[in-house]
Amino acid sequence: MATIPAPFADYCCELLASVGRCTPKRMFGGYGISTEGLTLAIVADLGDGEKLWLKASGTTRAQWEAAGCARFTYATTVRGQSVVRGLNYYSAPDAAMDSPQAMAPWARLALDAALAARAPAKAPRKAPKAAPRKTAQASRNNTGKG
Repeated sequence: MATIPAPFADYCCELLASVGRCTPKRMFGGYGISTEGLTLAIVADLGDGEKLWLKASGTTRAQWEAAGCARFTYATTVRGQSVVRGLNYYSAPDAAMDSPQAMAPWARLALDAALAARAPAKAPRKAPKAAPRKTAQASRNNTGKG
């Protein structure tokens, strides 16, 4: 990844301001953008120029893809094999890069995905197994009374 200049990351924070005060933090040649401790975007150059990548979730992925947004993917090597991995981030729509108003609905989707990722997954809780209840007859039989 190429190093991203700070002014672009600052501009992206301005675009995302509709969901709260955003701050960029340097990471891996780019930036993570967060609001109130939630990372809702990253700024990175994957080889075709600096881009704003917004957080997605399984339930919002179709909206990003319908808007023609590209998924954040990168190549890596696993056990000697080249593989492409994807993160749950999508490029911001080109039209949304023009103003905070145009970005607002996309910023909201990204914030919702960040909130959903932070929420602990609730596994169905199994009721503890109760010890078998003794019947009055079984109790009398066990005590020798009867």
